[in-house]
Amino acid sequence: MNEAMTVTVNGEERQVDGSSTVLDLLHSLALDPRTVVVEVNREIVRRPTLGNTPLREGDQIELVHFVGGG
Repeated sequence: MNEAMTVTVNGEERQVDGSSTVLDLLHSLALDPRTVVVEVNREIVRRPTLGNTPLREGDQIELVHFVGGG
């Protein structure tokens, strides 16, 4: 495990591993990447690049989770 860093997810600070990607974060939160829109520092991250997008100290992440129903 790399040194931990702090990111903000939907307004709450979280500690993550220093080598984490956006996809790692989603997995740690038990979120299905197919049902979430991710914004890092006010830029949308496209689903195919979630595993290639590293998190950095101080990143501001917004997650919008879609819930099905009817």
